Amino acid sequence: MKFVLLTILIALSTCIHAAKETAVFGGGCFWCMEAPFEKLKGVSSVVSGYMGGTKESPSYQEVSSGSSGHVEVVQVTYDNSLVSYEDLLEIYWQNIDPTDSGGQFADRGSQYRTVIFVTNEKQKQIALNSKNNLEACKKYDKPIVTAIEMAHKFFPAEDYHHDYYKKNPIRYNTYKELSGRGGYIRDVASRPLKCEKKEIKQAKENKDKVMYKKPDLKELKEKLTPLEFEVTQNDATERPFANKYWDNKEEGIYVDVATGEPLFSSLDKYDSGSGWPAFTKPIDQKVVSMKEDTKLFMTRTEVRSSSGDSHLGHVFDDGPGPDGKRYCINSAAMRFIPKVDLEKEGYGQYLSLFK
Repeated sequence: MKFVLLTILIALSTCIHAAKETAVFGGGCFWCMEAPFEKLKGVSSVVSGYMGGTKESPSYQEVSSGSSGHVEVVQVTYDNSLVSYEDLLEIYWQNIDPTDSGGQFADRGSQYRTVIFVTNEKQKQIALNSKNNLEACKKYDKPIVTAIEMAHKFFPAEDYHHDYYKKNPIRYNTYKELSGRGGYIRDVASRPLKCEKKEIKQAKENKDKVMYKKPDLKELKEKLTPLEFEVTQNDATERPFANKYWDNKEEGIYVDVATGEPLFSSLDKYDSGSGWPAFTKPIDQKVVSMKEDTKLFMTRTEVRSSSGDSHLGHVFDDGPGPDGKRYCINSAAMRFIPKVDLEKEGYGQYLSLFK
C-alpha cells in the first residue's frame, strides 16, 4: 500500500513539475513589468533580472549604463494548466510600446529595449504568431520592433529591485506616471489588441502572398532543375511512373517547388493508378486556381498555384473523395516536406494535420 501511495505521489509531483514553465520578457524598467504578471492566476513568481549580455553576473550599474550588453527583464514562472503563454503575451503587449526602438518611455538605450526571450521552439512560434497578428491588424502607427530571441542565462537582479512596486509604492507610482508609461498603458487598455476574425483571415492571406512571392525567371532557372522549370513555367508534363512522388507514402506536405507555398497533404493523397501523384483536394482551396486548357485537342481543367502561378497538373471528376475530384499533379511541380521536418522548415503550423 505504501508503495502504491509513493508511486502516486511521485506521479503527481512529476505532473505538477511538468506544468511549471518560465517566460522571459524585456519591457524597459523591470520595476514596472513585475506587477502586471504577478496579478495573473497561475503565475507563481516574477523575478527581475538581466539577460542577453556577455558579462557573468552583471551589476545593476553595469546593465543600466549599457556597458554589459544585457537587457532588463522579468522571468515569469507559471503553471501552464492555469495560464497560457498566449495569456502572458497579451499582458506583455499591453504594458509596453512595441514600436519604440530606442528603449521604453523615459528609459533610453538598448538595455531597455523590448524583447521576448523564448525558451523553446513552441514559445518561439507562439510569440511570432502573436507579433504577426499585431502587425497585420495595424494597431500601431509605426512598425513593431520588439525582438524575439532565444533565451540566454538569466541573472537575478539585486534584492532591492524585487517587488519594488510593493516596497516603495509612492516612488514607484510617481516614476510610472512621470515616465509616461502609466498614461500609455491606459490608452492601450482602451483599445483592443486583437483583430476580428475577418481581419486576421485577410491579413494572413496578404502575408502569404508576400511570403510565397514568385522569383523572376532568371532566379527560377538557377533554382529549379530543367524538368521543374519546364513543368512549372512552360506547362510540360513529366513521364508517368518515372517521377519522384507517384508512389510516395510518407506523411508530410507538398509545396510549390518555385515558391514554397503549401499545396497538398499526404493525408489526401491516394494511388489513382495513373502514375502521377493524385490528391482528393488541396491543403486549402485558396492555394490553387483553375484554368481551362484546350491543348491536345481536348478540354481539361488545369491546376495552377495561386501565389507562384506554377503549372501543377489537371483536375478530373473521377476521384474517390466526397467531392469526386482527382488532382493529378506533376511531381516536378512540388517539393515534399516530411512530417518530421515541418517545424525545422518553417511549416510547423501544419503538424496539427497529423494529430
